[in-house]
Amino acid sequence: MASARTQAILFDIDGTLIESGGSSDRAWHRAFEELHGVDVEISEVTGKGVPDPAVGRQAFEAVIGREPGDDEMAALMAKRLKYLPEEVEGSDGYRVMPGVEALLDRLIDQGVLLGLVTGNVEAAAHIKLSRANLNRFFSFGGYGSDSPDRGELTKRSLERGSVVMGHDLDPGLCFSVGDTPRDVEAGHFAGIRVTGVATGKYSVDELRVAGADAAIATLEQALPLLSG
Repeated sequence: MASARTQAILFDIDGTLIESGGSSDRAWHRAFEELHGVDVEISEVTGKGVPDPAVGRQAFEAVIGREPGDDEMAALMAKRLKYLPEEVEGSDGYRVMPGVEALLDRLIDQGVLLGLVTGNVEAAAHIKLSRANLNRFFSFGGYGSDSPDRGELTKRSLERGSVVMGHDLDPGLCFSVGDTPRDVEAGHFAGIRVTGVATGKYSVDELRVAGADAAIATLEQALPLLSG
């Protein structure tokens, strides 16, 4: 009997679809410098895959020494988004990961619904994808602006995908693609399988050890969980 057809695939952004070449960290740096006159290296005060609002709060606490007020947090997020487009467009290290465009084109042609699942707030996600004209592939998503928890924002993405589809998505016919153990954990929390892709900081073996249901070196390879 043929396998049931995959309904939807959720893609992480940083390290999975694109590498922004440090543009996000530079935008945060400029925001902190303008608003608070401090020099902050984001990579030294927060981890990879942490949702944007948590990045801002963790960095604020690390360099200012206290929790930010609501007005301070709002100003920080706005300034970071102000600088992000310029940093993305001017980033020498920006690149689309191998095989991404060909894969997304192929999946769209096959009738698979594509969504995003990312710690970026929604505006930042689309800024990062716009340089490579990748927004056109994704009709929904779950973002760092939806929840500080990656598992919860993954569930939110599935809910939005159900709205687009016109009926509830079957979690058994959906999976996510990401480059970190956080992506694996989040997908399983949301009740879907996960394909790890080793285009970030983690190897195929490390992603498998982290619990990925399948793992590949790059998106040039066939997606092991794709069916139908």
